[in-house]
Amino acid sequence: MCKTNHPQAPDGNAATTAAAPRSGIKAWLPVISLTFSTFIFNTSEFIPIGLLSDIASDFGITESHAGLMITVYAWAVALASLPLMLIFAKTENRRLMLSIVTLFAASHMLSAIAPDFQMLMLSRMGVACAHAIFWSIVTPLAVRVAPEGNRAAALSIVVAGSSVAMIVGLPLGRAIGIAVGWRIAFLIIGVLSLGVLAFLAAVLRQTPSEGGFSLRKLPALIKTPALWGIYLLTIVIISGHFTAYSYIEPFLAQVAGMHNNTITLVLTLYGLVGLAGSLLFSKYYDARPALFLRFGVVGICTFLLLLHAASFSPWSTIATCICWGLAINFFNLVFQSEVITNAPQGTAVAMSIYSGIYNVGIGTGALVGGSVCDGIGLPYIGYVGGAIALAATVYCLRRVAPTLLAAAGKRQ
Repeated sequence: MCKTNHPQAPDGNAATTAAAPRSGIKAWLPVISLTFSTFIFNTSEFIPIGLLSDIASDFGITESHAGLMITVYAWAVALASLPLMLIFAKTENRRLMLSIVTLFAASHMLSAIAPDFQMLMLSRMGVACAHAIFWSIVTPLAVRVAPEGNRAAALSIVVAGSSVAMIVGLPLGRAIGIAVGWRIAFLIIGVLSLGVLAFLAAVLRQTPSEGGFSLRKLPALIKTPALWGIYLLTIVIISGHFTAYSYIEPFLAQVAGMHNNTITLVLTLYGLVGLAGSLLFSKYYDARPALFLRFGVVGICTFLLLLHAASFSPWSTIATCICWGLAINFFNLVFQSEVITNAPQGTAVAMSIYSGIYNVGIGTGALVGGSVCDGIGLPYIGYVGGAIALAATVYCLRRVAPTLLAAAGKRQ
Protein backbone atom coordinates (compact mmCIF):
# COMPACT_ATOMS: atom_id res chain seq x y z
CA MET A 1 0.00 0.00 0.00
CA CYS A 2 1.13 3.53 -0.55
CA LYS A 3 2.74 5.47 2.26
CA THR A 4 1.72 9.07 2.57
CA ASN A 5 5.31 10.14 3.18
CA HIS A 6 6.66 8.40 0.11
CA PRO A 7 9.13 10.75 -1.58
CA GLN A 8 8.74 9.52 -5.14
CA ALA A 9 6.13 10.04 -7.84
CA PRO A 10 4.40 6.84 -9.01
CA ASP A 11 6.60 6.72 -12.08
CA GLY A 12 9.70 6.95 -9.94
CA ASN A 13 10.45 10.50 -11.04
CA ALA A 14 11.38 12.21 -7.80
CA ALA A 15 12.13 15.46 -9.57
CA THR A 16 8.59 15.73 -10.85
CA THR A 17 7.11 15.43 -7.38
CA ALA A 18 9.70 17.67 -5.81
CA ALA A 19 8.76 20.40 -8.27
CA ALA A 20 5.25 20.49 -6.82
CA PRO A 21 4.40 23.42 -4.54
CA ARG A 22 4.82 22.39 -0.91
CA SER A 23 2.05 24.11 1.04
CA GLY A 24 -1.02 26.32 0.98
CA ILE A 25 -4.25 26.18 -0.99
CA LYS A 26 -2.45 27.20 -4.18
CA ALA A 27 -0.43 23.99 -4.00
CA TRP A 28 -3.65 21.97 -4.03
CA LEU A 29 -5.38 23.79 -6.91
CA PRO A 30 -4.19 21.30 -9.58
CA VAL A 31 -5.55 18.41 -7.50
CA ILE A 32 -8.80 20.29 -6.91
CA SER A 33 -9.18 20.94 -10.65
CA LEU A 34 -8.75 17.22 -11.32
CA THR A 35 -11.33 16.51 -8.60
CA PHE A 36 -13.84 18.72 -10.43
CA SER A 37 -13.01 16.73 -13.55
CA THR A 38 -13.73 13.39 -11.87
CA PHE A 39 -17.00 14.87 -10.61
CA ILE A 40 -18.16 15.84 -14.08
CA PHE A 41 -16.95 12.62 -15.73
CA ASN A 42 -18.61 10.39 -13.15
CA THR A 43 -21.82 12.42 -13.25
CA SER A 44 -21.92 11.82 -16.98
CA GLU A 45 -21.09 8.12 -16.71
CA PHE A 46 -23.78 7.30 -14.18
CA ILE A 47 -26.53 9.81 -14.93
CA PRO A 48 -28.19 7.43 -17.44
CA ILE A 49 -28.78 5.10 -14.46
CA GLY A 50 -30.85 7.79 -12.74
CA LEU A 51 -32.66 8.74 -15.96
CA LEU A 52 -33.08 5.30 -17.50
CA SER A 53 -36.88 5.29 -17.31
CA ASP A 54 -37.11 8.83 -18.75
CA ILE A 55 -34.80 8.05 -21.68
CA ALA A 56 -36.65 4.81 -22.42
CA SER A 57 -40.00 6.61 -22.38
CA ASP A 58 -38.78 9.43 -24.66
CA PHE A 59 -37.59 7.02 -27.36
CA GLY A 60 -40.41 4.50 -26.87
CA ILE A 61 -38.15 1.62 -25.88
CA THR A 62 -37.91 -0.70 -22.87
CA GLU A 63 -35.69 0.03 -19.89
CA SER A 64 -33.54 -3.00 -20.70
CA HIS A 65 -33.10 -1.63 -24.25
CA ALA A 66 -32.15 1.76 -22.87
CA GLY A 67 -29.77 -0.03 -20.52
CA LEU A 68 -27.73 -1.02 -23.58
CA MET A 69 -26.47 2.57 -23.52
CA ILE A 70 -24.66 1.73 -20.29
CA THR A 71 -23.34 -1.56 -21.66
CA VAL A 72 -22.12 -0.21 -25.01
CA TYR A 73 -20.59 2.86 -23.38
CA ALA A 74 -18.68 0.76 -20.88
CA TRP A 75 -17.44 -1.71 -23.49
CA ALA A 76 -16.35 1.16 -25.74
CA VAL A 77 -14.28 2.53 -22.86
CA ALA A 78 -12.85 -0.94 -22.25
CA LEU A 79 -11.84 -1.45 -25.88
CA ALA A 80 -10.45 2.06 -26.32
CA SER A 81 -8.53 2.50 -23.04
CA LEU A 82 -5.31 0.67 -23.84
CA PRO A 83 -5.02 1.54 -27.57
CA LEU A 84 -5.69 5.24 -26.96
CA MET A 85 -3.28 5.35 -24.02
CA LEU A 86 -0.54 3.74 -26.11
CA ILE A 87 -1.18 6.24 -28.90
CA PHE A 88 -1.02 9.24 -26.55
CA ALA A 89 1.59 7.87 -24.14
CA LYS A 90 4.13 10.55 -25.17
CA THR A 91 1.66 13.47 -25.07
CA GLU A 92 2.28 16.05 -22.36
CA ASN A 93 -0.35 15.54 -19.65
CA ARG A 94 -1.81 19.07 -19.47
CA ARG A 95 -2.41 19.21 -23.22
CA LEU A 96 -3.92 15.73 -23.18
CA MET A 97 -6.25 16.53 -20.29
CA LEU A 98 -7.50 19.76 -21.91
CA SER A 99 -8.11 17.95 -25.21
CA ILE A 100 -10.18 15.14 -23.72
CA VAL A 101 -12.31 17.54 -21.64
CA THR A 102 -13.01 19.51 -24.85
CA LEU A 103 -14.15 16.31 -26.59
CA PHE A 104 -16.24 15.46 -23.53
CA ALA A 105 -18.05 18.82 -23.63
CA ALA A 106 -18.74 18.67 -27.38
CA SER A 107 -20.12 15.13 -27.12
CA HIS A 108 -22.60 16.19 -24.43
CA MET A 109 -23.88 19.02 -26.60
CA LEU A 110 -24.57 16.40 -29.27
CA SER A 111 -26.32 14.14 -26.73
CA ALA A 112 -28.67 16.98 -25.81
CA ILE A 113 -29.92 17.35 -29.40
CA ALA A 114 -29.87 13.67 -30.42
CA PRO A 115 -32.99 13.03 -32.54
CA ASP A 116 -33.05 9.28 -31.90
CA PHE A 117 -31.52 6.60 -29.70
CA GLN A 118 -28.88 5.73 -32.29
CA MET A 119 -27.56 9.30 -32.35
CA LEU A 120 -27.56 9.35 -28.56
CA MET A 121 -25.45 6.18 -28.60
CA LEU A 122 -23.07 7.77 -31.12
CA SER A 123 -22.62 10.87 -28.99
CA ARG A 124 -21.92 8.67 -25.99
CA MET A 125 -19.08 7.05 -27.95
CA GLY A 126 -17.36 10.44 -28.04
CA VAL A 127 -17.77 10.65 -24.26
CA ALA A 128 -16.45 7.09 -23.98
CA CYS A 129 -13.25 7.94 -25.88
CA ALA A 130 -12.64 10.92 -23.58
CA HIS A 131 -13.43 8.73 -20.58
CA ALA A 132 -11.00 6.02 -21.74
CA ILE A 133 -8.02 8.37 -21.61
CA PHE A 134 -9.22 10.40 -18.63
CA TRP A 135 -9.33 7.53 -16.14
CA SER A 136 -5.99 6.27 -17.42
CA ILE A 137 -4.20 9.47 -16.41
CA VAL A 138 -6.22 11.32 -13.76
CA THR A 139 -5.18 9.43 -10.62
CA PRO A 140 -1.48 9.08 -11.53
CA LEU A 141 -1.47 12.76 -12.53
CA ALA A 142 -3.10 13.81 -9.25
CA VAL A 143 -0.38 12.00 -7.32
CA ARG A 144 2.31 13.71 -9.40
CA VAL A 145 0.99 17.28 -9.08
CA ALA A 146 0.10 17.06 -5.37
CA PRO A 147 2.28 18.67 -2.70
CA GLU A 148 5.13 16.39 -1.72
CA GLY A 149 4.30 13.69 0.82
CA ASN A 150 0.53 13.74 0.18
CA ARG A 151 0.05 10.81 -2.17
CA ALA A 152 -2.80 9.05 -0.36
CA ALA A 153 -4.53 12.37 0.37
CA ALA A 154 -4.35 13.41 -3.30
CA LEU A 155 -5.80 10.07 -4.41
CA SER A 156 -8.60 10.34 -1.85
CA ILE A 157 -9.45 13.89 -2.89
CA VAL A 158 -9.65 13.03 -6.57
CA VAL A 159 -11.72 9.89 -5.99
CA ALA A 160 -13.93 11.96 -3.69
CA GLY A 161 -15.04 13.74 -6.85
CA SER A 162 -16.72 10.47 -7.81
CA SER A 163 -18.54 10.39 -4.49
CA VAL A 164 -19.65 14.00 -4.86
CA ALA A 165 -20.99 13.06 -8.29
CA MET A 166 -23.15 10.47 -6.51
CA ILE A 167 -24.17 12.99 -3.84
CA VAL A 168 -24.91 15.96 -6.06
CA GLY A 169 -24.41 15.17 -9.74
CA LEU A 170 -26.49 12.03 -10.20
CA PRO A 171 -29.44 13.02 -7.96
CA LEU A 172 -29.47 16.63 -9.22
CA GLY A 173 -29.20 15.45 -12.81
CA ARG A 174 -32.04 13.04 -12.17
CA ALA A 175 -34.16 15.79 -10.60
CA ILE A 176 -33.47 18.11 -13.56
CA GLY A 177 -34.25 15.30 -15.99
CA ILE A 178 -37.57 14.58 -14.30
CA ALA A 179 -38.47 18.28 -14.16
CA VAL A 180 -37.46 19.47 -17.64
CA GLY A 181 -36.25 16.37 -19.50
CA TRP A 182 -33.09 14.30 -19.71
CA ARG A 183 -31.80 16.40 -22.64
CA ILE A 184 -31.43 19.47 -20.44
CA ALA A 185 -29.55 17.37 -17.90
CA PHE A 186 -27.01 16.38 -20.57
CA LEU A 187 -26.80 19.97 -21.83
CA ILE A 188 -26.00 21.23 -18.33
CA ILE A 189 -23.21 18.66 -18.01
CA GLY A 190 -21.76 19.96 -21.27
CA VAL A 191 -21.86 23.56 -20.06
CA LEU A 192 -20.34 22.68 -16.67
CA SER A 193 -17.56 20.77 -18.39
CA LEU A 194 -16.60 23.97 -20.22
CA GLY A 195 -16.21 25.62 -16.81
CA VAL A 196 -14.03 22.72 -15.65
CA LEU A 197 -11.98 23.09 -18.83
CA ALA A 198 -11.30 26.76 -18.01
CA PHE A 199 -10.31 25.85 -14.43
CA LEU A 200 -7.88 23.17 -15.64
CA ALA A 201 -6.35 25.56 -18.17
CA ALA A 202 -5.76 28.13 -15.42
CA VAL A 203 -4.17 25.96 -12.70
CA LEU A 204 -2.85 22.73 -14.19
CA ARG A 205 0.85 23.04 -14.91
CA GLN A 206 2.68 21.21 -17.65
CA THR A 207 3.58 17.69 -16.55
CA PRO A 208 5.74 15.51 -18.81
CA SER A 209 4.35 12.16 -19.80
CA GLU A 210 5.96 9.02 -18.46
CA GLY A 211 7.47 8.55 -21.89
CA GLY A 212 6.82 5.98 -24.53
CA PHE A 213 5.49 2.60 -23.48
CA SER A 214 5.83 0.06 -26.24
CA LEU A 215 3.74 -3.05 -26.76
CA ARG A 216 6.99 -4.96 -26.19
CA LYS A 217 6.84 -4.03 -22.50
CA LEU A 218 3.16 -4.89 -22.10
CA PRO A 219 3.45 -8.65 -21.38
CA ALA A 220 5.86 -8.05 -18.50
CA LEU A 221 3.50 -5.45 -17.01
CA ILE A 222 0.43 -7.66 -17.31
CA LYS A 223 2.26 -10.65 -15.83
CA THR A 224 3.01 -8.80 -12.61
CA PRO A 225 1.31 -11.16 -10.08
CA ALA A 226 -0.29 -8.42 -8.01
CA LEU A 227 -1.69 -6.60 -11.07
CA TRP A 228 -3.00 -9.81 -12.60
CA GLY A 229 -4.88 -10.62 -9.42
CA ILE A 230 -6.32 -7.09 -9.19
CA TYR A 231 -7.48 -7.16 -12.80
CA LEU A 232 -9.21 -10.53 -12.53
CA LEU A 233 -10.86 -9.64 -9.23
CA THR A 234 -12.07 -6.30 -10.59
CA ILE A 235 -13.75 -7.60 -13.72
CA VAL A 236 -15.76 -10.18 -11.75
CA ILE A 237 -16.80 -8.13 -8.73
CA ILE A 238 -17.67 -5.04 -10.78
CA SER A 239 -19.81 -7.22 -13.06
CA GLY A 240 -21.71 -8.33 -9.97
CA HIS A 241 -21.98 -4.79 -8.63
CA PHE A 242 -23.38 -3.33 -11.85
CA THR A 243 -25.77 -6.22 -12.39
CA ALA A 244 -27.77 -4.55 -9.63
CA TYR A 245 -26.60 -0.94 -9.64
CA SER A 246 -27.38 -0.37 -13.34
CA TYR A 247 -31.06 -0.94 -12.53
CA ILE A 248 -31.19 0.51 -9.02
CA GLU A 249 -33.56 3.31 -10.06
CA PRO A 250 -36.35 1.02 -11.36
CA PHE A 251 -35.64 -1.41 -8.48
CA LEU A 252 -36.20 1.29 -5.86
CA ALA A 253 -39.35 2.46 -7.64
CA GLN A 254 -40.97 -0.85 -8.55
CA VAL A 255 -39.68 -3.28 -5.91
CA ALA A 256 -39.04 -1.09 -2.87
CA GLY A 257 -42.06 1.09 -3.74
CA MET A 258 -40.24 4.40 -3.31
CA HIS A 259 -41.38 7.72 -4.73
CA ASN A 260 -39.14 9.91 -6.89
CA ASN A 261 -38.00 12.15 -4.04
CA THR A 262 -37.08 9.16 -1.88
CA ILE A 263 -35.13 7.56 -4.73
CA THR A 264 -33.19 10.79 -5.16
CA LEU A 265 -32.48 10.79 -1.42
CA VAL A 266 -31.19 7.20 -1.54
CA LEU A 267 -28.88 8.00 -4.46
CA THR A 268 -27.63 11.06 -2.58
CA LEU A 269 -26.90 9.08 0.59
CA TYR A 270 -25.18 6.41 -1.52
CA GLY A 271 -22.72 9.06 -2.70
CA LEU A 272 -22.48 10.87 0.64
CA VAL A 273 -21.19 7.79 2.40
CA GLY A 274 -18.62 7.44 -0.37
CA LEU A 275 -17.31 10.90 0.47
CA ALA A 276 -17.00 9.86 4.10
CA GLY A 277 -15.19 6.73 2.94
CA SER A 278 -12.65 8.84 1.06
CA LEU A 279 -11.87 10.78 4.22
CA LEU A 280 -11.45 7.57 6.21
CA PHE A 281 -9.19 6.15 3.52
CA SER A 282 -6.87 9.16 3.50
CA LYS A 283 -6.44 8.99 7.30
CA TYR A 284 -6.35 5.28 8.10
CA TYR A 285 -5.54 3.22 5.01
CA ASP A 286 -1.79 3.04 5.55
CA ALA A 287 -2.32 1.77 9.11
CA ARG A 288 -5.25 -0.62 8.40
CA PRO A 289 -5.07 -1.78 4.75
CA ALA A 290 -6.63 -5.18 5.49
CA LEU A 291 -9.76 -3.60 6.95
CA PHE A 292 -10.40 -1.43 3.89
CA LEU A 293 -9.65 -4.23 1.43
CA ARG A 294 -11.83 -6.84 3.09
CA PHE A 295 -14.74 -4.52 3.82
CA GLY A 296 -14.73 -3.36 0.19
CA VAL A 297 -14.80 -6.84 -1.31
CA VAL A 298 -16.91 -8.72 1.26
CA GLY A 299 -19.22 -5.74 1.69
CA ILE A 300 -20.17 -5.52 -2.00
CA CYS A 301 -21.11 -9.21 -2.00
CA THR A 302 -23.02 -9.05 1.29
CA PHE A 303 -25.12 -5.97 0.56
CA LEU A 304 -26.00 -7.15 -2.94
CA LEU A 305 -27.38 -10.37 -1.48
CA LEU A 306 -29.34 -8.39 1.12
CA LEU A 307 -30.84 -5.92 -1.38
CA HIS A 308 -34.12 -7.75 -2.06
CA ALA A 309 -34.61 -8.87 1.52
CA ALA A 310 -34.16 -5.28 2.69
CA SER A 311 -36.74 -3.90 0.24
CA PHE A 312 -39.67 -4.63 2.59
CA SER A 313 -39.00 -1.30 4.34
CA PRO A 314 -37.67 2.08 3.11
CA TRP A 315 -35.39 2.30 6.15
CA SER A 316 -33.79 -1.10 5.65
CA THR A 317 -33.37 -0.34 1.94
CA ILE A 318 -31.66 2.96 2.72
CA ALA A 319 -29.39 1.33 5.31
CA THR A 320 -28.38 -1.40 2.85
CA CYS A 321 -27.65 1.11 0.09
CA ILE A 322 -25.54 3.24 2.45
CA CYS A 323 -23.40 0.24 3.45
CA TRP A 324 -23.17 -0.85 -0.18
CA GLY A 325 -22.02 2.64 -1.20
CA LEU A 326 -19.28 2.58 1.45
CA ALA A 327 -18.09 -0.85 0.29
CA ILE A 328 -17.78 0.08 -3.40
CA ASN A 329 -16.00 3.31 -2.45
CA PHE A 330 -13.42 1.40 -0.40
CA PHE A 331 -12.98 -1.07 -3.24
CA ASN A 332 -12.31 1.69 -5.78
CA LEU A 333 -9.84 3.51 -3.55
CA VAL A 334 -7.92 0.43 -2.45
CA PHE A 335 -7.42 -1.07 -5.87
CA GLN A 336 -6.63 2.16 -7.72
CA SER A 337 -4.00 2.78 -5.07
CA GLU A 338 -2.67 -0.74 -5.52
CA VAL A 339 -2.40 -0.41 -9.30
CA ILE A 340 -0.33 2.74 -8.87
CA THR A 341 1.83 1.11 -6.21
CA ASN A 342 2.46 -2.07 -8.19
CA ALA A 343 3.20 -0.34 -11.51
CA PRO A 344 5.82 2.33 -10.73
CA GLN A 345 6.88 2.15 -14.39
CA GLY A 346 4.09 2.43 -16.94
CA THR A 347 1.55 3.66 -14.40
CA ALA A 348 -0.73 5.30 -16.98
CA VAL A 349 -0.80 2.15 -19.10
CA ALA A 350 -1.50 -0.02 -16.04
CA MET A 351 -4.33 2.34 -15.11
CA SER A 352 -5.68 2.28 -18.67
CA ILE A 353 -5.86 -1.52 -18.48
CA TYR A 354 -7.56 -1.25 -15.08
CA SER A 355 -10.03 1.31 -16.43
CA GLY A 356 -10.76 -0.90 -19.43
CA ILE A 357 -11.29 -3.98 -17.26
CA TYR A 358 -13.45 -2.00 -14.84
CA ASN A 359 -15.64 -0.91 -17.74
CA VAL A 360 -15.89 -4.46 -19.08
CA GLY A 361 -17.35 -5.20 -15.66
CA ILE A 362 -19.77 -2.27 -15.92
CA GLY A 363 -20.94 -3.32 -19.38
CA THR A 364 -21.21 -6.99 -18.48
CA GLY A 365 -23.09 -6.18 -15.29
CA ALA A 366 -25.55 -3.92 -17.11
CA LEU A 367 -26.13 -6.62 -19.73
CA VAL A 368 -26.64 -9.34 -17.12
CA GLY A 369 -28.91 -7.05 -15.13
CA GLY A 370 -31.00 -6.37 -18.23
CA SER A 371 -31.30 -10.10 -18.87
CA VAL A 372 -32.39 -10.66 -15.26
CA CYS A 373 -35.03 -7.93 -15.61
CA ASP A 374 -36.38 -9.49 -18.81
CA GLY A 375 -36.12 -13.02 -17.41
CA ILE A 376 -36.67 -13.92 -13.75
CA GLY A 377 -37.51 -10.33 -12.88
CA LEU A 378 -36.21 -7.04 -11.50
CA PRO A 379 -36.46 -8.12 -7.81
CA TYR A 380 -33.66 -10.67 -8.31
CA ILE A 381 -30.88 -8.40 -9.60
CA GLY A 382 -29.28 -8.31 -6.14
CA TYR A 383 -29.19 -12.10 -5.82
CA VAL A 384 -27.61 -12.58 -9.25
CA GLY A 385 -25.14 -9.74 -8.71
CA GLY A 386 -24.31 -11.05 -5.24
CA ALA A 387 -23.67 -14.55 -6.57
CA ILE A 388 -21.19 -13.15 -9.09
CA ALA A 389 -19.53 -11.04 -6.39
CA LEU A 390 -19.33 -14.08 -4.11
CA ALA A 391 -17.04 -15.85 -6.58
CA ALA A 392 -14.81 -12.76 -6.64
CA THR A 393 -14.83 -12.57 -2.84
CA VAL A 394 -13.59 -16.15 -2.44
CA TYR A 395 -10.85 -15.52 -5.01
CA CYS A 396 -9.83 -12.30 -3.28
CA LEU A 397 -9.61 -13.74 0.21
CA ARG A 398 -7.66 -16.79 -0.97
CA ARG A 399 -5.32 -15.28 -3.58
CA VAL A 400 -5.35 -11.50 -3.96
CA ALA A 401 -5.54 -10.23 -0.38
CA PRO A 402 -2.63 -12.33 0.96
CA THR A 403 -0.35 -11.12 -1.86
CA LEU A 404 -1.20 -7.44 -1.45
CA LEU A 405 -1.15 -7.45 2.34
CA ALA A 406 2.18 -9.29 2.46
CA ALA A 407 3.69 -6.66 0.15
CA ALA A 408 2.18 -3.92 2.31
CA GLY A 409 3.83 -5.37 5.37
CA LYS A 410 7.24 -5.24 3.69
CA ARG A 411 6.77 -1.57 2.74
CA GLN A 412 5.69 -0.46 6.22
